[in-house]
Amino acid sequence: MKQSFTDIIQCEHPIIMAPMFLVSNVEMITEALAAGITGAIPALNYRTTEELARAIDSIREISNKPFGINLIVNKSNVRYKSQLKVCIEKKVDFIITSLGSPRECIELAKPQGIPVFCDVIDLKYAKIVQELGATGVIAVGSGAGGHAGNLGSKDLVTTLNKELDILIISAGGIALAYSVNLAAEDVNPTYSHTNLTTNFNHSYDYARSGGGASAAFAAAQTGLTLTNATNATNQLGVTIFASFPPA
Repeated sequence: MKQSFTDIIQCEHPIIMAPMFLVSNVEMITEALAAGITGAIPALNYRTTEELARAIDSIREISNKPFGINLIVNKSNVRYKSQLKVCIEKKVDFIITSLGSPRECIELAKPQGIPVFCDVIDLKYAKIVQELGATGVIAVGSGAGGHAGNLGSKDLVTTLNKELDILIISAGGIALAYSVNLAAEDVNPTYSHTNLTTNFNHSYDYARSGGGASAAFAAAQTGLTLTNATNATNQLGVTIFASFPPA
């Protein structure tokens, strides 16, 4: 049986607040952690590796809960190697890789006990990163944000679920509570520990929700109640990849 996301990351709810370029920030991540979920920030949201290191430290001054960093691993990111070095030195709780080969990231991070989840858009690439030792894949279907593939999330996840032995995280395609519940009911239980995605996208309003009010704020803004949604999905071993939309 595939290991569950919450077993790997040790968060209360199987939800990842998605890393969003120029949107995700320290305040947003700490609010996610206060709500019992996890989240990630793109390393490229910071102009220097020193700023990235300070952001990681700032989150840890507020919370001891797990969070991750998203790295662009191809040649377009000239700061990739220094960003990876910071992530390893700071022992971030997980890394999400996007674009390019994650080989170096996996080889350096996994011996330090840092899980690596790799964005994939098709089975061919998913098999490559599984062979490289990825902890799991994030299936970026055509309904997802960012660098999406051509296959719809359902078809892509179904294909990967049949062929892979590692954790599958499905990005994109859910925005409201009823969609989460319908998706959870529609997902075959053999999609164990699959990650369904929604997009929450307003950092300042989310940050203003304040500590213990985070779940209530989420429900008010989107109709998504973390407890109900995660209870429904957990029965099927489903994980939610999340980032808040504006009201």
